[in-house]
Amino acid sequence: MCAGLSSLFARARRKTDPLPAWSQHLVWLAPLALSALAGCASRNDLYVLLPGKDGKTGALTVESQGDKRTLDTPYAAARVKNTGSVGGFTTSEAEVKQDFGPALAAQPKRPVSFFLYFISDTDEFAPESKALVSQIFAEIARRPAPEIVIIGHTDRVGSMPYNDMLSRRRAERCRDELLKLGIPKIRITIAGRGWREPEIPTAQDVPEPRNRRVEISVR
Repeated sequence: MCAGLSSLFARARRKTDPLPAWSQHLVWLAPLALSALAGCASRNDLYVLLPGKDGKTGALTVESQGDKRTLDTPYAAARVKNTGSVGGFTTSEAEVKQDFGPALAAQPKRPVSFFLYFISDTDEFAPESKALVSQIFAEIARRPAPEIVIIGHTDRVGSMPYNDMLSRRRAERCRDELLKLGIPKIRITIAGRGWREPEIPTAQDVPEPRNRRVEISVR
């Protein structure tokens, strides 16, 4: 195998390796079969940095034998046609959809999180959170094999053992609401964190409505 093609395969990530944090915002289409047929004289690797749903964009550095280019704006792109040369340009959302539509459509949907808030010292939904249950169900219904993780939380009013129990009850309440809508129980995992992971840090016995919550992650 020639040196250029060997180095290309040496950098490939194994399926068991953890995904990097920026991978959910990256489309990488590298036609390895074409590179192999063309020989070592040329290659045609294309990298495009996509914006996240939250409006944030990460960064990616593309490097080939010392020549490098950092992509840090939406739809920034880099192409490696020859080893040791990285060319940069900017593409657009329309061009990405036109060129990579099938690959994007094949990607799994990104995880989505919802927050439901509760009345103090209860597992009763706060009024503004009741309507969110139907939105959560709609998101779940769009996924062929959803995985749902429900984590309950509390503020720091009361003892730790009591709040551990209360956070669990809140998670169970959300699970029960989803079960009523027909979501299979096997798709749902629940846990209670008590006051250990506050949204708003407070002193002991200080009530905080934003900490009395359940986070539901759908993926």
